[in-house]
Amino acid sequence: MGKGKVRIVTLVENTVGVHKGLRVEHGLSFYVEIDGNSLLFDTGQSSAFMENAKKLRIDLSALKAVCISHGHYDHSGGLRPLLEQGIRSPLWVGQGFFDEKYAKDSSTYEYVGNDFDASDLERWGLPYHVMDSEVKEILPGVYAVSRFNHTFADELVNPRFWVFRDGMFKQDTFNDEFLLVLDTSKGLVVLLGCSHPGVKNMLSTVKERFTGKKIHAVLGGTHMVEATDRSIGESLSYFAGGFADLVGVSHCTGEKASKIFEEGIRGFFPNHTGSMLWIE
Repeated sequence: MGKGKVRIVTLVENTVGVHKGLRVEHGLSFYVEIDGNSLLFDTGQSSAFMENAKKLRIDLSALKAVCISHGHYDHSGGLRPLLEQGIRSPLWVGQGFFDEKYAKDSSTYEYVGNDFDASDLERWGLPYHVMDSEVKEILPGVYAVSRFNHTFADELVNPRFWVFRDGMFKQDTFNDEFLLVLDTSKGLVVLLGCSHPGVKNMLSTVKERFTGKKIHAVLGGTHMVEATDRSIGESLSYFAGGFADLVGVSHCTGEKASKIFEEGIRGFFPNHTGSMLWIE
């Protein structure tokens, strides 16, 4: 169990924070230090997270792991630039990560997946692991959690997302998506990519699998940018009940839901590019 110092830095996100010299983009990337180990959770869509890391005096050369929450370009697009710098930290992905992913707009499909496949990783000599269990400790005090319970009826995967598999288009159920749980001295810290399976579904699964553990903080994307007013309201009620001490949702949460959360949740903080959470 990780109980030492923890630092989480949002290397890239959709919005600018205090440091106006950092690049922003539609994407997400967290740098994590815990008990002397460092890892990445998501890589944004480009090399922006690497440029920001350099400006923030963060050394990525010693990463123990790279985790990519799901196979969308705005979370995996920075892997290729990272590899071009000679970094070969083991990669962790979920089941179905290498599926061809699309977004459907009316009668057309647009590719929104990775710009690499498994054969590319093998050619580049990058060791990678595909999640094979509901909870996997990938580093001391760092757990990848997948295969979420579908408890909340209002949380349905947006029907515009598809995968091309076995020669045909099929609805994307985002079985590949996983989150990270950090076990810290103040409680669990949950890092979310996009929460396509539903943020309440995902967090309730964490509570079930880490019985008796308090959730100290929740950071990342909640994909409420396309949620109905009713669903946003139900999510607000879920969080406002003291679910976590700190809530720093961002990226695909959307301006509307973020504003409602900021006004209605004690412990909410704007999680911008360059934001840092420090725990000791």
